[in-house]
Amino acid sequence: MSQNVRYSKKTFLTRLDWSDLDPEYLRQLIGLAKIEDLAGAGLTARPERLGDVTTALMPEGATGHAQLTAREPLTLCGIGLVEAVLHSYGEGCTFDPKTEDGQALCKGDVIGILSGPSGPLLQAERVLLNFLQHLSGIASETRRYVDALDGSETCLLDTRKTLPGYRVLQKYAFACGGGHNHRIGLFDRIMLKDNHLAVAGATGGNRLTETVALAVNTFEDLPVQVEVDTIDQIPPVLEAGADIILLDNFSIDELKKAIRIIDGRACTEASGGIQIGTLPALGELGLDFISTGAPVHQSTWKDIGLDWL
Repeated sequence: MSQNVRYSKKTFLTRLDWSDLDPEYLRQLIGLAKIEDLAGAGLTARPERLGDVTTALMPEGATGHAQLTAREPLTLCGIGLVEAVLHSYGEGCTFDPKTEDGQALCKGDVIGILSGPSGPLLQAERVLLNFLQHLSGIASETRRYVDALDGSETCLLDTRKTLPGYRVLQKYAFACGGGHNHRIGLFDRIMLKDNHLAVAGATGGNRLTETVALAVNTFEDLPVQVEVDTIDQIPPVLEAGADIILLDNFSIDELKKAIRIIDGRACTEASGGIQIGTLPALGELGLDFISTGAPVHQSTWKDIGLDWL
């Protein structure tokens, strides 16, 4: 990459770590899940009888142990939520993890042991499994996509196509699967997409250059990314000093031509219609990044069991 660029590729190779997630945010998510189960949250008419009517029938004062087990191969994600979920249901419950997030597990591998009063353990079971199964599904699907790029210097990025309220958890799961995180929200990168350019009347020519230059000069502390739909849009965007050019729905031949034109003067990112079967070919082109939301919104939950010992 030429020396006059503001940001190198390495600048954008970021991954959320568990320590980046706000404990209060997690507590609120867990609390919402809890009152859905125990108090009918989300219904206009709340139930007259609240609480866990089934666990109330169990022997008073009972304690025990339960084991979390992978029932199929998976990449684990969400281990840090287990203790937080248990804590929300009462005192005395503990969790002894045997694995860690990002670890590849085989069928039958033990994830950890839960201990404590039987009532809270039974009540927390479904909520903690929901988190683990969903997030492990994203991590596992991301790992498949990353593996499809094996040997390539092109890096996989996620998108903002996340379930409202679960943004950072789903992006964290993407990172656990070996991917890297794109911008978190609308606040941490200038991203001029096709609709922004259309609103500004800047889909090409001098007007496009002026609009991108305005972004570069106004927010000197933020990277500026521009989405282009045609080869002709690339020169004006380069002239304005964009840091990343997103090549949206380009064919293989168009991508090759675009990469030659850009010639290291900006980072390159391909997006739109990305499928796991096309990744090996895309990985050979010399792109800096490929972004896709598929590992998040097309993932399936993984089978994880909680069995009483």
